Amino acid sequence: MGVIHRPATVALQFNKTVTATGERLAAKGMAKKAIIGAAMHKLAHLIYGVLKTGQPFRTDWATNAGKLDTPKQQAQ
Repeated sequence: MGVIHRPATVALQFNKTVTATGERLAAKGMAKKAIIGAAMHKLAHLIYGVLKTGQPFRTDWATNAGKLDTPKQQAQ
């Protein structure tokens, strides 16, 4: 399955972002293994975003997008 399978199953239980995705897909009738696969994909994107920006993960990022959230932007 890969090294991200177990973190995806845990994220489906405890991470608000991944849980919301899992619940949305379950409501559409998607199979449990497919939901885990989607959670693995979501985690890969979240990990890439953290590594690319150098910022810590924030669950409220989507609601605060466009606002000042980096020290560099706040200094200007």
